Amino acid sequence: MAQARLLEGRVIMVTGAGRGLGRSHSLELAAHGATVIVNDLGVGLGGERSDDDPAQEVVDTITSSGGKAALAPGSASDWDAMAAAVATTVDSFGRLDGIVNNAGILRDATITNMSEKDWDAVLDVHLKGTFTLTRHACEYWRAEHKAGRPVAGRIVNTTSGAGLAGNVGQAGYSAAKAGIIALTQVTAMEGSRYGVTANAISPIAATRMMASAGIATSDTDGWDPLDPANASPVVAWLCSEASGWITGQVLRIDGSRLIAMEAWSTGRSHVAKTGERLDAAELDLGMRRALGAFPGGLAALGSPAVSR
Repeated sequence: MAQARLLEGRVIMVTGAGRGLGRSHSLELAAHGATVIVNDLGVGLGGERSDDDPAQEVVDTITSSGGKAALAPGSASDWDAMAAAVATTVDSFGRLDGIVNNAGILRDATITNMSEKDWDAVLDVHLKGTFTLTRHACEYWRAEHKAGRPVAGRIVNTTSGAGLAGNVGQAGYSAAKAGIIALTQVTAMEGSRYGVTANAISPIAATRMMASAGIATSDTDGWDPLDPANASPVVAWLCSEASGWITGQVLRIDGSRLIAMEAWSTGRSHVAKTGERLDAAELDLGMRRALGAFPGGLAALGSPAVSR
């Protein structure tokens, strides 16, 4: 039975598309009929330049299989390059229907060992890179909407477990990934006015970044629960017109499991005894109550301690 193709006629741009998650997403999008605009500088894990050209390899793989693909040069964080990429795509194919912000680098260090240069580089590629293409794509979609043309714009951003809960030695990476979640939510709010949705995925996958942390693909001859391609069907669906009812969400993909993450929610609280301004002198006990860390132990109360 032939696979249902969700993206016939749609044009999707993917950053960081040459390897790992981005490559898998690009191939999946093409398999569903999308014209894929491939962006990747071919840099190393830390952003260092190399002579590799993985983006061209992805384009060649797609076109040799009968699909449609083209290159989009430049860094994802380069304002002018991403503006040109959007304009060139629209000029060449008549439209842009979705973007997948996937580009990223990794420069791990504890806070006391991280340099300003490394901090700036990580935030530049992950967070600014996500914003830059998002901004130019949204400008195009807003203009289309104002001109009275139908818009079904789709934005898929990439966060991680580090952005959800932090990770030792990854202050820059965690901050960038958490920022991407907030940016996704704001984009969802604003984009709803002109037909654009924005969601983020948080894939658990064996990429170069995971390998640098000592996590490799499963030792199996069959389906690999850490294969980057496991997240790609979610990306394809989020880029389709069918996904227009979902926006502002973070979706974690763990093997064959799709998890809808929940945002911050209101927990326990402490109210000032006076009913007016909080008093610093009473806050030690108040904080312990609010966080569930009561003096004398929690076993008798039946409440678990809160570690953070």
